[in-house]
Amino acid sequence: MQEYIRKRVLEISTYIIESRSTVRQTAGVFGVSKSTVHKDITERLPLLNEVVAGEVKEILENNTAERHLRGGLATKRKYEEASRRHQKMAENL
Repeated sequence: MQEYIRKRVLEISTYIIESRSTVRQTAGVFGVSKSTVHKDITERLPLLNEVVAGEVKEILENNTAERHLRGGLATKRKYEEASRRHQKMAENL
């Protein structure tokens, strides 16, 4: 494994552990694709440090389990905002 990849894998894993962030959030911070983050975490990290790989895997599994909740909350906020805009427009008429 090339040194810059090894360094990126360790930095990504540290970031995920400290911030408990998702693959998508992590990809944005590091300027790489979600696929790259996923490959770094699932394939490369276990070769470098199995203990850290286990911790990261736990966090990502938790994020996956909560994904439907975050999606539901985002949808709720979307429709609440639309309702507020609609009420405001009705008041201005």
